[in-house]
Amino acid sequence: MKSQITKTPGVEEGKVFAERLNGLAASVGCLALIGAYLTTGQIIPGFV
Repeated sequence: MKSQITKTPGVEEGKVFAERLNGLAASVGCLALIGAYLTTGQIIPGFV
């Protein structure tokens, strides 16, 4: 029997960078939301 080894395609470096940048932006957004809530008591300052 032959051993069947399948090669998995590599992930493009641009997509990895984009996903990391997206995660960083989401983290900054969550921190901004928490900061706004702690300082003003509102999730979106200016709205009820």
